[in-house]
This record gives sequence, C-alpha cells and structure tokens, in this order.
Amino acid sequence: MRTLANIYRLGVKELWSLIRDPAMIVLIVYVFTVAIYVAADAQPESVHMATIAIVDEDDSPLSSRIAMAFFPPMFIPPYMIGLDAIDSGMDKDAFTFSLDIPPNFQRDVLAGKNPDIQLNVDATRMSQAFVGGGYIQEIIMDEVNEFIKRYRREESVPVDLTLRNRFNPNLTRSWFGSIVELINNITMLSIILTGAALIREREHGTIEHLLVMPVTPFEIMTAKIWSMALVVLVAASLSLAFIVQGALHVPIEGSVALFLIGTAMHLFATTSMGIFLATLARSMPQFGMLLILILLPMQMLSGGNTPRESMPQMVQTIMLLAPTTHFIEMGQSILYRGAGIAVVYKSYLALAAIGGALFALSLGRFRKTITQMT
Repeated sequence: MRTLANIYRLGVKELWSLIRDPAMIVLIVYVFTVAIYVAADAQPESVHMATIAIVDEDDSPLSSRIAMAFFPPMFIPPYMIGLDAIDSGMDKDAFTFSLDIPPNFQRDVLAGKNPDIQLNVDATRMSQAFVGGGYIQEIIMDEVNEFIKRYRREESVPVDLTLRNRFNPNLTRSWFGSIVELINNITMLSIILTGAALIREREHGTIEHLLVMPVTPFEIMTAKIWSMALVVLVAASLSLAFIVQGALHVPIEGSVALFLIGTAMHLFATTSMGIFLATLARSMPQFGMLLILILLPMQMLSGGNTPRESMPQMVQTIMLLAPTTHFIEMGQSILYRGAGIAVVYKSYLALAAIGGALFALSLGRFRKTITQMT
C-alpha cells in the first residue's frame, strides 16, 4: 500500500508540473485538435470542388453537353471564358483546369475524324492535377461516345462487375486521415511527455530531491508513466468525440471503450519507451533528435499509410517488435470495421508483451542512470 501511495503522489506531482508548463499544454491541445483537423481536410487526395474553365469555340450541342458534364462535388460549375483568358487565368491561379473545345468539333466528330481538345492543367497542384486530368478525359470520352450512339446506355457484357467500397463508400479522405493522425499523435505525444518529464527533473535539479526521499526508481518511473499516459488518454478521448466524430463527422463503427482499452495498453509501451530515450539523452535537443530517429520509421512502416503486405518481408518481421504496428492494426479494425475482442485480442496480447519488455528494459536503464547520479 505504501508503494501504491508513493506512485499516486508522485504521479499527481507530475500532473501539477505539466499544468505549470504552458508550452506542453499548448502542444497537447494543438496535437489533438488543429493537427488532426488539418491532416484530415487540408490536402485531399481526391478531386473535390476543383476549378475548371471551358472555352467553347464550337458552340454546338456536343460542346454544351461536355460543359454540362462537370458538376459538384468533383468540380465546381465551369467558368465559360474566351480564348484569350486562358493564360491569364492560369497565371492568376483562377482555375486548375482549362478546356479548349475547337471550332467545328461536333462536325468533325460526326464525320469520323479525330479532332483534338486542348486540356491545360496547373501541375503545381500535384494531387488534383494527376487525378483530375484522368477524370476529365474519361468524362469527355463518355459524353462523345454517347452522343455518337444517340442514346445513353451501356453495352451489355458477359460479366457484370459490381463494385462496393467497404467501410468508406464515398472514399472520403477525412475518414481515413483523421483516424491515422489521431493514432500517430497518441504515439508521438506519449513519448514526448514522459521523456520531457524525466529530462525536466534532471535540468531543474529536482531528481536529486527524489533520490533522498524514501521512494524507489520503480515508483518514480511508474508515476511518470501513469500520469502522462492518463493525460494522453483523456486528450485522445476528447479528440475522438469532439474533433473526429463532431467536427469531421467521421462515423465510428466499433466500440470506443474497446479502442481506449487498447490505447491504454499501447501507452504503457510508448511511455516506457519515452523513459528509455530520456535516459540516453542529456538534454531536450538530444531527446528530440532521438525521437525523430525512432518515431518516423515506426509511423512509416507500421501499416498506417501503406499496407504492411506491400513492404519487404524483412521489414514486416522487424516491425512486429514495434507497438505501433499492433496499435494501428487494432485501432483500424475497431474504428473502421467494427471489430470486437475476438478479432483484436492478438493485438492486445502483443501490446501487453511489448509493453512489459519495454518497461523492464527502461526500468533497468533508469536504475543504472540513478546509480550513476548518486
């Protein structure tokens, strides 16, 4: 009971220290609000409300039909401009695409000729330029083919392929980007908070005060872990409710409670990792450099943005030792696909084993560091 009381009181001390650090408070608020919202909506990969201008030099039923084929949500209603306004409009960033339909276009199409349509693309908008150019070509070819056939009906084929987008029917990027950013920020902030808590003790000289008190390295380290993990867990819960579900309207298919339990197990591993990195670093700049070396590979190779199956087999095997691999698999299964405990229990077991190993490794390193200081 005395050990539990010491862990509790030391943890409360860590929480008060965090409250008195305005930079950390701002970081926590930013990471779980603005950063998630921006990552979800700021840079859409798909074409959404793209600007397009059309120069109709033919002024025929076919050219009008092509102009009417561009509509929301992929494109805004086209700007109908003159030929001399293309270059100035592109230079002023007034529109991303400009389409020039030449004179006698309909006559040449009906005569069996192959007239050219000029499509100008603002390639500085790389994502929309690449995807949108393909969409525009497809839209134009569909309209021309239907105009020639005199009816709007697809030809029958021996096999009818029906596409169904599971879990994200409209391929809305914010549904994916917000969850991935939330998972990545949980990992990043848990490591930063625990590492900064230990380095702050060393820089302020308060670690020596703890050493003369009747507390053990186990109690000191455990207090930092539970307090910082609690802060991240509460912040993640509020972000999931008010930012992901509230502001971004992302539907959550599975149990939020089940996800938060897995998050707590993941935080046990990542906060222990933060303690370990803090014992290696002598200052916050050194800790920041170590964090970059560890965090970026973990986030890039854990399956959050790229499926692990597409990675080399050696990388897949090595990344099984990282807690982020199992946390991302667990989080996406629960939040996207509504998975239950029967599906994610293996991820829970992996997180528990990795967390226990990291805690033991960090505790050994922490005790060695404390011994050297005494």
